[in-house]
Amino acid sequence: MHFGRWLHTCALLVGLSLLLGGCASVSHPATPAALDQLLADPALRGATVSLTVRDVRSGDTLYQHNPSTRLVPASNLKLLTTAAAMDVLGPQYRFATQLLSDGTRQGDRLTGNLYLRGLGDPTLQLADYQALAAQLASQGIRQVQGDLVFDDTWFDAERLGVDWSHDDETTYYGAQISALTVSPNADFDAGSVLVTAKAPVRAGLPVSVDLYPPSDYLQLSNRAVSGPGNSYGINRRHGTNLLQLSGTVAPGRQSEQLVSVWEPTQWVANLFEQALAQQGIRVQGRRIMGGASPATATLLAEHRSAPLQELITPLLKLSNNTMSEALLKAMGRQTANSGTAAAGAVAVAGFLKRQGLDTSTLSQVDGSGLSRRNLLSSQTLTDLLLAASKQPWFDAWYNALPIAGNSDRMTGGSLRYRLRATAAENNLHGKTGSMSGVSSLSGYLTDAQGRRLVFAMISNNYLSDTASIHALENRLAVALAQWHD
Repeated sequence: MHFGRWLHTCALLVGLSLLLGGCASVSHPATPAALDQLLADPALRGATVSLTVRDVRSGDTLYQHNPSTRLVPASNLKLLTTAAAMDVLGPQYRFATQLLSDGTRQGDRLTGNLYLRGLGDPTLQLADYQALAAQLASQGIRQVQGDLVFDDTWFDAERLGVDWSHDDETTYYGAQISALTVSPNADFDAGSVLVTAKAPVRAGLPVSVDLYPPSDYLQLSNRAVSGPGNSYGINRRHGTNLLQLSGTVAPGRQSEQLVSVWEPTQWVANLFEQALAQQGIRVQGRRIMGGASPATATLLAEHRSAPLQELITPLLKLSNNTMSEALLKAMGRQTANSGTAAAGAVAVAGFLKRQGLDTSTLSQVDGSGLSRRNLLSSQTLTDLLLAASKQPWFDAWYNALPIAGNSDRMTGGSLRYRLRATAAENNLHGKTGSMSGVSSLSGYLTDAQGRRLVFAMISNNYLSDTASIHALENRLAVALAQWHD
């Protein structure tokens, strides 16, 4: 699930939160017959559901329904991507971004090319690029008599995932993937710009617009005005960075929206050149995009991300797509020296095979679950959850999962509004997933006997509203939390 769509849904349903809580409660312990009845709900008429429930300690199956049926998992795929990354890259893995040169120093002059080399960090913000420029200035360099090369070759040039929907292209959760990118916020929504529109108190006047990070790389066509109706929207024209604003924002109010950027490497180039200029560093040569840094280049400055065991918290809590795609390509580069999604998927499959999973029963084409070509069964998901529970890094990964009903955003994540005042509150550690006609919920919880369970439920091709499917998932979670033999 992409977090933005989930958040939008929650905003629409906030008035129904008490109703959903009521739907989630059951008065009797779970039994196979009760779960059969849950799956017979009219909301699932014509849909396909795969559901598996197992005992963590023994691995025994307590309940199953279409356990081997492969379905589109949406963001439940992130369970595979992040678990594999913890194994393949390791909990202490850090992304790096480097400033290098093949030249020589003469006083305040660097004779030779300057390279900004990205190794896929999706957490870099404007201040980090400014700090790299400041590190260079602190060495006394004021002139670069050479070219400024932006090296994003650590990953391939495929900016979008396989079969990503065209109508997701301008959204932050569908942002382009690059080894050199920038995030506008601490949620690490890399490849997107934050657009803030402020409406004057007087109706009919144009809204004022601020972009962050600020850059002339993007252009505005602003037809939005102050007025009733709240019909404000932003469209980015395909293949361009022309943002078209239209509609109305309520007088005296403001609207913040993230919009993906076309070609994030070039956006970084624009921002980093500004950062160099602010430090009084002048580059006399050309801007070169996509050139590879020489192996013999000297490291001048470097930024390193937080370790992976920390990064998986915002990734999983907020279901961050761009971070997931960066991890997938980083695994491909680590295992096959190829920063591609395909190589990353092979690396994930290698991890799964080492845990005894049958990878012939699944399909993975991206890291986030945004593609509908991804296919998983609930059996495979519970196999993964059981395997992960035996890993040395399990505690960090488990704690990074959203925790049901916990109101803290970076604890409850995508489950913070669900299952409050139920037996699953602060019990279920799970992963949500949602796209049109797709909903999934998988994770760990403890039942009434103190027994830890894993479960996975994937629903596809339903026509009812998503709230109804979430209510069924909630009922399942509470039933499992109340289960006793």
